[in-house]
Amino acid sequence: MTHRILSLLCAFAFALLLPVLPLRAEPPAGHAPAATQADPLAAFREPQPGLLTGGQPDAAAWPALAARGVRTVINLRPQAEMGGRDEAAEVAAAGLRYVNLPVAGAADITPAQADALWAALQGSDGAVLVHCASGNRVGALLALAMQRHGGMTPEQALAFGRAAGLKGLEPVVRERLGVPPAEALRDATSR
Repeated sequence: MTHRILSLLCAFAFALLLPVLPLRAEPPAGHAPAATQADPLAAFREPQPGLLTGGQPDAAAWPALAARGVRTVINLRPQAEMGGRDEAAEVAAAGLRYVNLPVAGAADITPAQADALWAALQGSDGAVLVHCASGNRVGALLALAMQRHGGMTPEQALAFGRAAGLKGLEPVVRERLGVPPAEALRDATSR
């Protein structure tokens, strides 16, 4: 009987405290938090100062991004992925420079596309936002660009790509950089 009363009291106390407990769900490791209207930059990674990377911004985010120093937006999404949005007009209305460099998937992660991205980055004045749908293609193309033009070793470029959002395209990037597949490295270290 006493045990039952104690259990009920504990449950009652927990129910009273639940609304005031500071409960916060942490995002999974490596994921950028969702953007908020208060801080539109919160959703993006910054693998180096002045370079923001990530997924598709909300249409209302451009003026806030401009106010925070972004001067150029580089969109890696092909028009077919844009769902009827005219991102070029949205970005221009916020006073930002717009560059579209369509990267549909793994076949477009090429040295030529990396060179085009590098040229767009070098031609930018101020902070730059490079985005695709999730950041994966951004990280992939930046890894190639940093190895080709940024003075990074293939391993450093791969790490930079991950910091910029590279995930599922990592095997493609490893191949393009001449870095052994992750499985081969695990097998070599387990011997």
